[in-house]
Amino acid sequence: MIRRRERWRSLLCFPEMNRDLQIEELQALTNQVIESDPSFFLVDIKIKPVNNIRIYLDGDHGVSIEKCVSINRALYKIISEKAMFPGDDFSLEVSSAGLDEPLKLYRQYIKNTGRLVEVVKNDGARVEGLLKWVEDSRIFVEEQKGKNKKKELVEHIIPFDQIKTTKIQIVF
Repeated sequence: MIRRRERWRSLLCFPEMNRDLQIEELQALTNQVIESDPSFFLVDIKIKPVNNIRIYLDGDHGVSIEKCVSINRALYKIISEKAMFPGDDFSLEVSSAGLDEPLKLYRQYIKNTGRLVEVVKNDGARVEGLLKWVEDSRIFVEEQKGKNKKKELVEHIIPFDQIKTTKIQIVF
């Protein structure tokens, strides 16, 4: 317990230098809150300089607004009780990882199999097509080139270490 107090004292003195420690603690707390339902998972945590905490979640079957509200309330209570931010000087937003955000976790790739994606590779090359399957170290994207009689399907196998970003393409 003493060690934890010393760590939090250092956070108060040098808040910018210790964002990583705050994020680690928030990750642990968030995972505690969502552990009762394994279909939900943490995607990202961001803390703005004014202590605006943004927590992005996803779920194997999506994340409802009601679930975000309930997680927000539980986390807010824990953060306040732990006095992670002096005088409760923080705001907390819990939301689903939006479709406009890049995929970050393997589990998100699995969830989005069968959807149109745009993959930007480390070398800047872009591949847009259907995410057909995902393996431990790579993804398979089927790109459609041309139309009608000139339609051609091009298969791309892209290792994760060659992917800069992958975004879901929304079709109307």
